[in-house]
Amino acid sequence: MSVFEGLRARLDRLLAESRSPDDRRAYAAGLRDAVIEAKAAVSAMRDQLAATERELALERRQLADAERRGQLAGEIADQETVGIAERFAARHRERADVLERKLAVQHDELDLGVRELESMMGELKAAQQGRAPGSGAPADAAWRSIDEAGGTRPDLDLDGELLRAQAERRLHEAAVDAQLAHLKKKLGRE
Repeated sequence: MSVFEGLRARLDRLLAESRSPDDRRAYAAGLRDAVIEAKAAVSAMRDQLAATERELALERRQLADAERRGQLAGEIADQETVGIAERFAARHRERADVLERKLAVQHDELDLGVRELESMMGELKAAQQGRAPGSGAPADAAWRSIDEAGGTRPDLDLDGELLRAQAERRLHEAAVDAQLAHLKKKLGRE
């Protein structure tokens, strides 16, 4: 099981258990920890990929050296050295082939890990903003269809927001006027 599979299983378990706001906070905290672990895992994958690249470069240099030695030995008709150089070249060629395949797999694994990390970071952002885990594209599509039908999204109802702000302002002004009147009365200015 890869690091990301383990993290994803743990997050799925947290999500299944989250029912109340406290559970959602626990899910967000677990998700934050998982993102930290995933970032560390991606960093380790990058380090491993770099190590494989260095190892492959070394194998290629050793292959080139063995081939060059074999060619030089052939020019002076030293068949024993030619045979040894060919065996070493074959070993280095085989090892380089294996490392090239390993490198390709590591690139694919890193790409997958980065995509998984980005997904987890998106979920974390949604959880920190108070949206339910897993909400997003399906919820957005539902709101778009409501908008297309002529409905308004409560958080995007600008007319309602304007009316609410005006009512709050009138209440605030009335409270200020009442407080001012009280102070004037108290000071005997009225």
